[in-house]
Amino acid sequence: MGLIEGIFTLLFGNGRNVVRETAEVFRENAEGAALREAGLHEAALDQFAAEFARPRRGLFDRVIDGLNRLPRPALALGTVGLFIAAMTDPIWFAARMQGIALVPEPLWWLLGAIISFYFGARHQAKGQEFQRSIAETITRASQVTGNLQALRALETGAGGETAALPAPAEPERNAALEEWRAGA
Repeated sequence: MGLIEGIFTLLFGNGRNVVRETAEVFRENAEGAALREAGLHEAALDQFAAEFARPRRGLFDRVIDGLNRLPRPALALGTVGLFIAAMTDPIWFAARMQGIALVPEPLWWLLGAIISFYFGARHQAKGQEFQRSIAETITRASQVTGNLQALRALETGAGGETAALPAPAEPERNAALEEWRAGA
């Protein structure tokens, strides 16, 4: 027995597996490759999420954000107010519109550019915020996958067998249906 035990100790002893180590010279360990790829994928997602992380905001930033939200409602409510003014006091409204008719055309172009840049910048900021939220969602994918695996493990039970489910209830006896089946 000493010779066979010596051979097995040489091949599998001391916590090493010479056969496996030799085979890995010619073929990559699939489990190790999967772990490395998962680690690389998770690191890339973490880096992507960190790039779009939103820093904590102070009182000044929140006040400015609140002020930045005012122009759209002000424009919409102002336009509705003009319609109301035109209906309630047409003479007053006509006098104001005569004043607007005197505004030079370059000033109208400037107003159009300012409004376009404001709404364009807002659109870009909202787009970046959307990308940031998608990155956060993607980083949670590994956690959801782990939770699903844990739920599947609970479903199959400890021994790999499907957990015992209660037997389905027997349907109630239906005499009319039995009579119809017998007659058909």
